[in-house]
Amino acid sequence: MTVLPHTPVHAVDRPRLRRRLDDALGAPVSTLVAPVGSGKTVLLSQWVASRTDLGFVWLGLDAADNDPQRFIGRLLSGLSAQIGARQDLETPHALSDGALGRPALEGLLAVFHAHPGVTLIIDDVHTVTNGAILTDLWWLADHLPAHTHIVFSSRVDLDFGRSRHRLRHSLLELRQSDLALDEESAAALLERIVGAPVSSLTLSAVMERTEGWPAGVQLTALGLRDRSDPEDFARHLRGTDHLIAEYLSEQALAQQTPERRELLLRLSAFDRMSAGLIESVLGVDDAAVLLAELQHDSMFLVALDDSQEWFRFHHLFRELLHYRLRARKGDEEHRILVAAAEWHRDEGELPTAIEYLLRAHEWTRVLDLLLASGRDVFEQSRTLSLSRWLDAVPAEVRAARPDAEILRGIVLGMSGDATRGEDVLRAQAARPGLTPAQSAVVHAYLAAAVQFRSDSEVSLRAAKASLELLRRDPPLRPPDLLGLTQPAFLHTLARTSGGRAHLLAGDLDRAQHWFDSALAGPGAQYSPYRVHLRGSMALLHAWSGRLIAAGALAGEALELASDAQLLAHPAPADAYLAAALVAVERGEPKSAALYLHEGIVRAESNRRTQLLWIAHLIRVLADSGEDPCPAPPSMGRPPPLVDIALRAHAARTLRLQGSLTAPLPPGDDPARDAGWTPLIAESVAGLLADGRPDRARRLLDSTTASVHPTPRETVERLALGAWLAHTEHDVAAAHRLISDALDAAEPHDLVAVFSRTGPDVLHLIAELPGTPSGFRATVLWRSRQNRQRRTASPQLPEQLTDRELEILAYLPSRMTNTELAARCFVSVNTIKTHTAHIYRKLDVVNRNGAVARAQELGFL
Repeated sequence: MTVLPHTPVHAVDRPRLRRRLDDALGAPVSTLVAPVGSGKTVLLSQWVASRTDLGFVWLGLDAADNDPQRFIGRLLSGLSAQIGARQDLETPHALSDGALGRPALEGLLAVFHAHPGVTLIIDDVHTVTNGAILTDLWWLADHLPAHTHIVFSSRVDLDFGRSRHRLRHSLLELRQSDLALDEESAAALLERIVGAPVSSLTLSAVMERTEGWPAGVQLTALGLRDRSDPEDFARHLRGTDHLIAEYLSEQALAQQTPERRELLLRLSAFDRMSAGLIESVLGVDDAAVLLAELQHDSMFLVALDDSQEWFRFHHLFRELLHYRLRARKGDEEHRILVAAAEWHRDEGELPTAIEYLLRAHEWTRVLDLLLASGRDVFEQSRTLSLSRWLDAVPAEVRAARPDAEILRGIVLGMSGDATRGEDVLRAQAARPGLTPAQSAVVHAYLAAAVQFRSDSEVSLRAAKASLELLRRDPPLRPPDLLGLTQPAFLHTLARTSGGRAHLLAGDLDRAQHWFDSALAGPGAQYSPYRVHLRGSMALLHAWSGRLIAAGALAGEALELASDAQLLAHPAPADAYLAAALVAVERGEPKSAALYLHEGIVRAESNRRTQLLWIAHLIRVLADSGEDPCPAPPSMGRPPPLVDIALRAHAARTLRLQGSLTAPLPPGDDPARDAGWTPLIAESVAGLLADGRPDRARRLLDSTTASVHPTPRETVERLALGAWLAHTEHDVAAAHRLISDALDAAEPHDLVAVFSRTGPDVLHLIAELPGTPSGFRATVLWRSRQNRQRRTASPQLPEQLTDRELEILAYLPSRMTNTELAARCFVSVNTIKTHTAHIYRKLDVVNRNGAVARAQELGFL
């Protein structure tokens, strides 16, 4: 059974409203929108209690749920308790923009597909002001499977998506007029609280003044308890709902003893309260008895759990109490807040402790706690909360603590706000009196911004500056920030960032040197750093054409991430993208779809634009000639490595479509500076396609060979040389060169380079004399498959995506979802989501049906 809010003993049943909720279960969504005190929560809890045949999950929100990680964690906890869903969807949340993130939403859909009949109640939605979360919730509502229902309860209108559901599903909307008590219900409520029936005149006066507003009726009943003339009391109430509520709350307080009133004021300082907290902070002897008495006396106490351990006051009642507490002289509230913070800290509830200290303006204590944060903040992607708390401390206070500002710059970058983070770190780098140890930290994390900025040279300079400071003073003792600023960690971070800077600039040899140096240091033994580093090295090898080595490195990184429970962390993004690039370069772009998606999700989670540019390039290469979606403008300029490759792809697309292509523009010949690049390879191919072999020969011969040519460069040079020889009618040389190209490509399974060069080269391969080798046949077969793979199946009204086709290919293996998730390094819920989409699109109900239908359609 789901944990329900406590229903007051005086609450009256609302069978007519419960029936309306029952009737709406066939639609995806119902909404309750009404002011405070309208009885929304009470009605829903009574409805849940009356429907023991249904599975309910209740999620009551508060302001802290603006944090997407807290929100999704609480929702998963509720699902786990009710239907046994896993508490970790193993998908990163989009921390940078405050959203839950599409992967988490798709994971939730998979849970609902697996557990039909669930009704999710989300109460107090108005407390969440994060528009991204609200948008995600409506997206979830739009995509719910049949027999799944969401109820939103809020004080304010929910504009997202309501009109669509109103038109499509006859959306149930219960509002203030629907929830207002009729005379019969109001009379029952008054009698239960007053302890005796009220006269018809009193009832009429109450209904006239409160218009059936449940909280107003309840508050009036408290005021009527000791009135000699109840009709006069009710008849003379005046003002708006807010003023009436304030007046009646005053009357409710007036019925209490001075000692009880004093205690209520002090209790209002708590966001939520338990017996242990009250006893420790306020010195109450038996707080459990006190809480029971407050419940019995209908003092607006709301139970927050089924065991009735935690409570809060009704918001309106607490607001009045809190206002009066703050109006008093002295530091009573401050003392309570600090004591509550210490109690929560001792209980291991650090986030709650920090929130209390922030309310108390105890800035020094806040910074002391935040500066003592450990690596778990980084490993569990909780940097967004840390950044928010640091921002809440006044700037002048932070300015006096350089370590706090350095920490703030670090966590801003980690949580995706790279521009602000870099600004903060640069301000600290220029700060007079910064110690060499602090400077080493600042420059190491400025170097790490290579993942966000297009100018990799800036990061390279920062990396060198940090390494020089570490080399110059080996006993250097940097401030301990997140447990990540020991010299060994800074060395690994700076070296890895320098390697990434060289990689993005297209300098592969230097990138390899920096990565090797980083891997040799002790800091590389830290699992997240090792995952990052191995993934970056895998990208380097994949780009170089060493696909076997790249695949092994990516697999090692993902296995380590899985063992260290880091698959949901941003760290494996490089490894996922490397695995996708390996699949594309092997001529199997369909097999890249799942890895590409997972890499993009992790790169987007903290807006690492340079990785997103690499992902965009992989998507372009995988689309095999189709017009790809343009990169978002927010990504800025691409790094040189990607820029050259995209320009080469654009020229190749025109060439393969039969358009004339021009050689490199004058003054834009990268051969003089960068050696061999994809743009030079495409320029040679373009000249050959245009029938200008002499120009092609000059460009091919004049381009400086790399000191350590990559397999990709070697194969491209040989393949283009074979095409050139064939154009010059030197058949023997053409056959020799294309054979050498195949021999150079085979150890690395490098296939796409041949189809990318064009049909002339593939024709040479097909016409080679002698018995075809297995690799030669593979090149021709994969190239032919890729030319045909975009042909849509006319039998399906909605086509399968590449990710779904990739999962579909595994279904005949009879691997379980768990085994398949482990093989692909994704969550079980990701697999469930894709299989549910496959079944729907193939119009089948299970795996056997999907396999049979896919074979019938020619997918398998």
